[in-house]
Amino acid sequence: MSTESRVAVVTGAGSGIGRSVARALAEAGWSVALAGRRQEALEETAAAVSSGETLCVPTDVTSPQAVTALFEAVRDRFGRVDLLFNNAGTFAGGGVAVEDLDYETWRAAVDVNLTGAFLCAQAAFRTMREQAPQGGRIINNGSISAHVPRPHSIAYTATKHAMTGLTKSLSLEGRPYRIACGQLDIGNAATEMTARMRTGILQANGELAVEPVMDAADVAATVVHMAGLPLEANVQFATVMATTMPYIGRG
Repeated sequence: MSTESRVAVVTGAGSGIGRSVARALAEAGWSVALAGRRQEALEETAAAVSSGETLCVPTDVTSPQAVTALFEAVRDRFGRVDLLFNNAGTFAGGGVAVEDLDYETWRAAVDVNLTGAFLCAQAAFRTMREQAPQGGRIINNGSISAHVPRPHSIAYTATKHAMTGLTKSLSLEGRPYRIACGQLDIGNAATEMTARMRTGILQANGELAVEPVMDAADVAATVVHMAGLPLEANVQFATVMATTMPYIGRG
C-alpha cells in the first residue's frame, strides 16, 4: 500500500491491544484516528505515539450516531479511511455461569462486541466505497474465543464466533469495491483484560491454572503486517497467541 496517504481508525484505542496497535501503526507511517469511550485515555495513547499524526474521537461504538460522527471527523481531518482495526470489546459476563447470566449483561456484550463492530465496519465500508482512490481494509479483532470457549464465557464466545461471520460477509461484499477484510484471533496478549491469567484462571477441567501471556506489541506487529499488504492480497484469518497457552491439543 502506498505510504503517501494512509489513514487508520482504531477502536478501543484507549488501552491494551488498541493502544499498542495505534502506536505501531503511527510508527509505521500511518495517520491514526483513536476511538474509545474516554477522552483522557485516548489522549494518553496519543501522547505515547512517538511519530505520525493522531486524532482523538471519544466514541460509543454501540451508538449509530456516534459512529457516524467518528467517521465524519476522520474524513474532515484526513480526507479518507484506508484501514479500520475493529478492536473495541468487552468481556461482560465473564466468569458467570450460563444459568446465572442476566439479560442486561448478555445484551451489553452483544451491543459492544457485535453490534459495535458491525456499525464501525458499516461506516468504514461506506467511506471506502465512496472515496477516491476507492477501497481499504478492515481488520476485525476476533479472539481465540472465535474458535473455542472458556468456561463461563458464553456471551463473549458467542459474539466472537459471530465476528467470524461478519468478517466473511464483509470480505464477500467488499470485493467489487477493493475492500479487503480479515480477522486476527488473539490469545493471551498481556493487557488489563488478561491480568487474571497470571494469577490463575478456570480451566475446562475445573482447575485453576496460571496461563502464559505474550507482549501486546507482538499483536500490533501482526496488524501492521496485515495492514501493509496491497489490497490485491489479504490475510483472511490469522491467529497470534502465547506459544504455550492451553489451546492446541489438550492444554
